[in-house]
Amino acid sequence: MTARQRFRETMAYGKPDRVPYFEEGLRDEVLTRWRDEGMPSDPGDGQSLLPTDRRERIAVNLDPIPALDDAPAYDLPLSELRRRLDPNDPHRLPEDWDACVARWSAREHVLELPLHRGFFLSMGVHGWVRFPGAIYLLKDDPARARAIMSIFADCYAALAERVLGDVDVDMVSFSEPIGGNDGPLLGPAQYADTCLASYQPIMEACRRHGVPTITLITYANARPLVKGILEAGFDCLWACEVNAEAMDYRSLREAFGPDLRLIGGIDLDVLLGGKEAIRREILAKVPPLLEQGGYVPLADGRVRSNVPFESYRYYRELLAQVCEGRAGL
Repeated sequence: MTARQRFRETMAYGKPDRVPYFEEGLRDEVLTRWRDEGMPSDPGDGQSLLPTDRRERIAVNLDPIPALDDAPAYDLPLSELRRRLDPNDPHRLPEDWDACVARWSAREHVLELPLHRGFFLSMGVHGWVRFPGAIYLLKDDPARARAIMSIFADCYAALAERVLGDVDVDMVSFSEPIGGNDGPLLGPAQYADTCLASYQPIMEACRRHGVPTITLITYANARPLVKGILEAGFDCLWACEVNAEAMDYRSLREAFGPDLRLIGGIDLDVLLGGKEAIRREILAKVPPLLEQGGYVPLADGRVRSNVPFESYRYYRELLAQVCEGRAGL
């Protein structure tokens, strides 16, 4: 099977030859350390050393154009925000768009279309300085918060129509960095009213074009939001940088059943604990989810430079053994 066929078959609860092996991308400082530790020579990205299914993200520009360098979105007049979120701006798509479309028509890899960056990044919150303004907006003027999110969504829905009219993607993704391990910063009702309702035009565009998998990429503990996420039309969760028992994928699958497909679920921090910790984590979590289907196992974050190469290699090799039935379980 190709990587594309493998991913689609997995997400459809079909019978892939194996699940996809994804990697979030290895930073230069990680590769530098690993080369110093004796990592075998490699063309550069480190991923050809171990089986990896290629996944490409379409480089759409979701930012206001011109960029909001001096003020966050929540301080901008709505008419000006709307002007800067013109879905037909030529800078929204790669310059060689026609060539990309032609190349993707015969692809064998997974193609992902990112279509939203969630509430806080949309509001222009990139650090603590602008964070209080977004929170006060939710409390003092929720109607304006909804209006801002709707302007972003209208742009992204129209952009989705443009892209999906040209390309048959394998997955659409929304990113939602919305809380910490204690829970989300928006409660379920507020999140549904402010964010999920605004996402519906984008969801409708995805449904019209038959997108097979719509994934919410979230961070830390989003457990209180999962029910609403499914009701809004998402069918896959990719939780990153999780350190909360509430987000254990086994309990999520038990609670929400096969409607919730899953990507990730392996605690990245166990790669710092040595081979036995890695083995315990993978053998406890991966086999039951593999048996149920609709699951792509993966560490829940990008590998950092404090992870030894031998630990990473052991994680990847053991994961392959488990996924391919070679672990002797």
